[in-house]
This record gives sequence, structure tokens and C-alpha cells, in this order.
Amino acid sequence: MPLATVNGISLNYQVKGDRSKGTDVKGSAPLVVMIMGTGSGGRVWELHQVPALVAAGYRVCTFDNRGIAPSFESPNGITIDDLVRDTAALIEFLDEGPALVVGQSMGARVAQELALARPDLVRKAVFMAGHARLDQFQKTLSLGEHELDASGVQLPAKYEAAMSAIMNLSPATMADPHAARDWLDLFEFTGGPVSPGVRAQRRMDHDFDRTAAYKAITVPCLSVGFSDDRMIPPYLSREVADIIPGARYQEVPDAGHFGYLEQPEAVNKILLEFFVA
Repeated sequence: MPLATVNGISLNYQVKGDRSKGTDVKGSAPLVVMIMGTGSGGRVWELHQVPALVAAGYRVCTFDNRGIAPSFESPNGITIDDLVRDTAALIEFLDEGPALVVGQSMGARVAQELALARPDLVRKAVFMAGHARLDQFQKTLSLGEHELDASGVQLPAKYEAAMSAIMNLSPATMADPHAARDWLDLFEFTGGPVSPGVRAQRRMDHDFDRTAAYKAITVPCLSVGFSDDRMIPPYLSREVADIIPGARYQEVPDAGHFGYLEQPEAVNKILLEFFVA
């Protein structure tokens, strides 16, 4: 991925199109900008969403938010406004806006705030596990993560993998012994010490309420909830759609917080249908 200097920092990004269809050329097709959630790089979108969108004739930009190396890690702190300005500056840098914007979890918050602050850069917006506020469970979980990071304690790999599965996957996925084994092995392999940048993302403000502010969003929006999401329960995602004038809500069954990875065909179908509607 190339590095772009935007909003005073370096962002690691990539734009893909279909060469056979001529959409690998700037401006040759609508641009989709995808914003990942806490602790994950933009490459996660490459597993399922990017191939489907490129095959459908879109150009797709993925990038690593500040906090995720090799983008600027910003170890001394990150705010939601930082991430919104980074994303806006990247769209302006690419000079292919207004863009179709997709965000997941923290990335959904960024997409929501971008749609509010810079509607000139957003053609349509999709919020996966979007939320205008957090309930007491998420606030307590976040504070617990902060304390764990500060303590320097490293959880046993298998226990950390099990906790990641509980928090991010649907019981339907874990009921399949082969899928459960694969996911648990993946979580165990990819676990370990948390980088300073990810810790900075985790320390972001979690005591917010944007339910009033989002009434002013004017771009077409779709909020997607995952039926078994423990991190951002679907009622919070439905609430976002209820707040934004004209917004729609869809819920993906048998899906947890990582629903875009658990149920990629359903999620991709939702994205493509919304983009052409």
C-alpha cells in the first residue's frame, strides 16, 4: 500500500479496481471508502468485501486508521475528530469524491460523523454496528480494557482467544465445531501484546451521546446491525437509523460483531443493493 500525507500524518491506503473492466483507472467508477474498526487494519476488508465490490464494478479504497502501523500510530492519543479529519482528507487527496462510505464499529462512528460534518464528500453511507452512544456494558468493558492495557498483564493465549470469540462471534458460528476451531486458532495466533497505537484507539472517549446531533445528517444512510452482536447490540444500530431522517435499517441474522466476516454474502448483498438503490 502507498502512504499518503493527509491531515498532517501518514496514512497507509490502497485503491483497487477491475483492470478488465477499466475500473482500475482514477474516476472510472464510483469510489467506495471503507473504514475499519478498533484495532484492525484495512486489509481485513480484502477477505470478502473488496472482491465483491470490485467485481460489481466499483473502485474500493481501504486504509489503516491512525493508530494502525504503518499509518501514524498517534500513541499519545486519538479522538474521533482526528479520524474523521483523516478520512475526509484522504477522500480529498484521492480526488474521486463524493464517495460511498462504509464503516464498521469505530469506523461506523467515523462514517456517521463524516456524513454529518462533510456531506459534500459522502454520496451514501453504510454503518455496520453503528451507534450514537454506548450503554453501560460497553462503557464498563472499555474501562476494563484501559485498566488491562495499563497493567501490562498478558492474558494466556487460549483464554484471550476464547474471550475474543465470545465477544465478536455469533453462537451460531461457535456451534459449528470446524468453524469454532478455525476461529479460535486464528484468535490465538493473532493475539499478543497490544501496540501503542491500538491502545490509543482503545482510550478514545466512550462517554458520548450523538442522538440529537445525528438528526441533522442529510445524506442517504443505511445502518446494519448484527443479530448476535455483544459489542454493539443491534438495538443501538437500529437507533441510529431511527434518528437519521430517511435512514434504513437492516439486520443480519446469525452474526456477531464480526458479521461482515461471518456472513459475508449477506453483508455484500446488502451493500450492493443499497448502493444501486
